[in-house]
Amino acid sequence: MTRAIVNKILITLLFLFAYRVLAYIPIPGVDIEVIKEFFRSANNSQNALGLFNMFSGHAVERLSIISLGIMPYITASIVMELLAATFPNLAKMKKERDGMQKYMQIVRYLTIVVTVVQAISVSFLLRNMGNSGSGAIMIDMQSFIIISIFSMLTGTMLLMWIGEQITQRGIGNGISLIIFSGIVSSIPSAIEGTFGLVNTGEINYLVLIGIVLIIIFTVFAIIYVELGERRIPVSYARKVVMQNQNKRIMNYIPIKINLSGVIPPIFASALLVFPSTILHASSNEFLKSIADFLGPDKYVYNILMFLLVIFFAYFYASIAFNSKDIAENLKRQGGYIPGMRPGEGTVQFLNSVAGRLTLFGSLYLALISTLPWILVKSMGVPFYFGGTAVLIVVQVAIDTMRKIEAQIYMSKYKTLSAVGF
Repeated sequence: MTRAIVNKILITLLFLFAYRVLAYIPIPGVDIEVIKEFFRSANNSQNALGLFNMFSGHAVERLSIISLGIMPYITASIVMELLAATFPNLAKMKKERDGMQKYMQIVRYLTIVVTVVQAISVSFLLRNMGNSGSGAIMIDMQSFIIISIFSMLTGTMLLMWIGEQITQRGIGNGISLIIFSGIVSSIPSAIEGTFGLVNTGEINYLVLIGIVLIIIFTVFAIIYVELGERRIPVSYARKVVMQNQNKRIMNYIPIKINLSGVIPPIFASALLVFPSTILHASSNEFLKSIADFLGPDKYVYNILMFLLVIFFAYFYASIAFNSKDIAENLKRQGGYIPGMRPGEGTVQFLNSVAGRLTLFGSLYLALISTLPWILVKSMGVPFYFGGTAVLIVVQVAIDTMRKIEAQIYMSKYKTLSAVGF
């Protein structure tokens, strides 16, 4: 690897280290022991806060300034993506270079609103936590709400900035790597807790072997599908081939089975966790029962997760794969798909192929996100490390490795173009 690639990797690791340091900075005025006792309960380790805790690398358990993680930004992005798909002017703004800056600015403002709402909800939830009247809060409620809003808002803005810096200066997608590092950092404690239960006899060795086999099978299934693609052959006119005989012309169009990547499970999780967090903050027993009913350890949550993952898979695939642009580029370069008329015929063919692949890709994402949870739940696993977590970890790792390889090949091409053969 060249020095430039090594520097990018080091910059990425440095920013991820800064993210992990932020996870240990608590919000002032909170009794951490009360919160830790809350998370020691088996019933509370798999609710909405438990899911937040896993994604943030136990930042919620410490009630750090990044307790909300990057989820407010993801929620704001979901809202803006849906609005862009509904309103043509907003979609046009997103495609333009100057308009994209305005679009991202709106996303940031909306992230602030979502963060403030969730910070207030978490404050009321902390008040109702524990046996004492003030819960986990050691100062007056009004002051704590103001402190928590500013603390969590600062933490979320810092995470957004770290994510943008990783994307621009480092390797890989910054937001995905932040979620990735949060999940990975919680794996050692989950393994330790599992072996602790094995030693006490609460889980036997056969169940442990079954859990390991399920995780290994899930990882291999994700890798197999993520590397799978449909290659549509492309032919070029003889004149174009002669003009570019010293250049490599791709003679196929690769269409991945999973066009939407890791976005659908992340979007679905953020959309399901947001209302649950607000409902948990209420002192009304009915609203609390609804929040518990929608917990990640319940069947309703996983049914909704299954459906939302399919929806977002189709939604994001329609954004990521633009068959009209591909057809126009082929026509402009003198290429065509054998047996298909250039223009509208090519667009319809590409849409039909992408639609069939997205059907299988969306079902694969939905099954990976929910089926391992059902299997693991039946074995009595004490930690939430289901299909969504495994999916995010494996997909982000594959995507990051591909980007590192792309950087290596790009540096080789630059070297060859400078010194020749």
